[in-house]
Amino acid sequence: MPRSCLIHQLQQCARRQAPLQGKKLHALILKTGLDQCAAPFLSNGLIDMYGKCRLPGDALQVFDEMTHRDLASWASIFTAHNIASLPRCTLSIFPNMSRLDGFDPDHFVFASLVKACANLSDLRIGKQVHAQFILSHFSGDDVVKSSLVDMYAKCGVLDLARAVFDSSLFRNSISSAAMISGYARHGRQCEAMKLFRESPARTLFMWTALISGMVQSGHLFDAFNLFIEMRKEGVEIEDPYIFSSMIGASASLVALDLGKQVHGLVIGYGYECSLFVSNALVDMYSKCTDILAAKTIFDGMVKRDVVSWTSIIVGMAQHGKAYDALSLYDEMILAGMKPNEVTFMGLIYACSHVGLVERGRSLFNSMTGDYGLNPSLQHYTCLLDLLSRSGLLDEAENLLNTMPFEPDEAAWAALLSACKRHGNTEMGVRVANRILNLGPTDPSTCILLSNIYAGAGMWENVSKLRKLMATMEVKKEPAYSCIDLGKESPVFYAGESSFPLKDEIFSLLRELDSEMRRRGYTPDTTWVLHDMDRNEKERQLFWHSERLAVAYGLLKSVPGAVIRVVKNLRVCGDCHTVLKLISGITNRRIVVRDATRFHHFKDGRCSCNDFWGE
Repeated sequence: MPRSCLIHQLQQCARRQAPLQGKKLHALILKTGLDQCAAPFLSNGLIDMYGKCRLPGDALQVFDEMTHRDLASWASIFTAHNIASLPRCTLSIFPNMSRLDGFDPDHFVFASLVKACANLSDLRIGKQVHAQFILSHFSGDDVVKSSLVDMYAKCGVLDLARAVFDSSLFRNSISSAAMISGYARHGRQCEAMKLFRESPARTLFMWTALISGMVQSGHLFDAFNLFIEMRKEGVEIEDPYIFSSMIGASASLVALDLGKQVHGLVIGYGYECSLFVSNALVDMYSKCTDILAAKTIFDGMVKRDVVSWTSIIVGMAQHGKAYDALSLYDEMILAGMKPNEVTFMGLIYACSHVGLVERGRSLFNSMTGDYGLNPSLQHYTCLLDLLSRSGLLDEAENLLNTMPFEPDEAAWAALLSACKRHGNTEMGVRVANRILNLGPTDPSTCILLSNIYAGAGMWENVSKLRKLMATMEVKKEPAYSCIDLGKESPVFYAGESSFPLKDEIFSLLRELDSEMRRRGYTPDTTWVLHDMDRNEKERQLFWHSERLAVAYGLLKSVPGAVIRVVKNLRVCGDCHTVLKLISGITNRRIVVRDATRFHHFKDGRCSCNDFWGE
């Protein structure tokens, strides 16, 4: 077979990401001895093919076995590692280029090195590469400058990015998109919009840069308005990446109906098979309270990566489906997929949900023993949560005192919460004093401390804490709940005096309260810390935001429809009891996403089996 034909076929394999066909061509090249030719064209083609097929090990083997290498060989091996998300390898290999082969970097090599720095957000090395680029014969290359703009933008050094951008002789869409994205991602929306509006050709690539940047900086409604504007302008969506951004925005807004509309567009454009779009859909449906839809998307995926598995495992854990999460993990391992740190967070969290102490310990040890992953403070805190919520308070306290991290406020607060739940006043006061000495900064921790001291009858300490909170100007975030009814998503604040259908909601809650009391319900006023009489405490509980939102949903939603509520704080124990009772009385399924997890209330029970009902 002619050499030119072999190179063409290798390029086709790279384009189609067909490594099996590429390996057959590699075998043919070895068999015919063409790899021994002085010209490195075929070997460079093999490196390029393996790199684009995400097989950096095979690419490196070809590279190491080459008797003659040129600059294209080095650029190809750097690119192979960048594509495989191994930018550190790119930078570690680079010094060998001069030492082994005596080459100085050209513009292709500079672009690869800058890309590696961008992926690592390594500003220090990025500046060193930039300095070497300026001193080279390629200092005017606009492609490298585009990479530098992207690198500085990702590192948040926007003024340097703009200086490089302005030095380019020709502003191409790549550098413009990088600059626009950098501005948008780092909260400089006006500059992003100005540069975008001034661009002569607003391509899909530039729209995507602007919109995804808006999503990443939390300007979600602006992102959706821009997406609508783009659609009105008739921009052809030739790449699915923008859909993953809009799906992510829907997840952040917990807007299920909006997410479904974007999903419909994905299907209409034929991008439902895109891996990163499917991953985004799994995450969106999970965060928008529809874990069944998330599982349906996951089950229909032809190809899955570690993000796919981790998203569904974490989703199942957060929705109280601990055994499903653990079963999926077993499937993941059988499929030959290596879990990452986030996977283990979800798994240990799942064990904590149902009190599987031994399984949780085993998974924690498996991180280092089987996969060489170093547990973070968050992993230790999650294990601590499992131990403490399972009543193993002494073991949990010992873990805090021996783990290789300085326990933060969240870790101590997890133990303190468990002390309250299990009635261990002595340890609770000891831990509370420890937190108080550290100087709490989270308002929820301060409220928990007050509860502990109040429960122990230490009113002088409660008074001291209140004064401390006043000095620190720490104020509890106002509690609110939002209900998703498709065309409207009203927000209710705890104790507010004016809201939609106030009289109807009051009447319905009164009816439900009477029926609940007939079924044995007694308000748990310990959840109200303020010094007031019992009747006033019951009135405060009555107007908690999640109750208002659920009542509104019962009045306005289609009979039989699932009521979906999102609360910014944690559901209190009394409201947890009330929502269970309401689900049984009305025969409606209620899904509440609070600050920590999801609760699925149905037929008088909750998916957490009351393990989290506090």
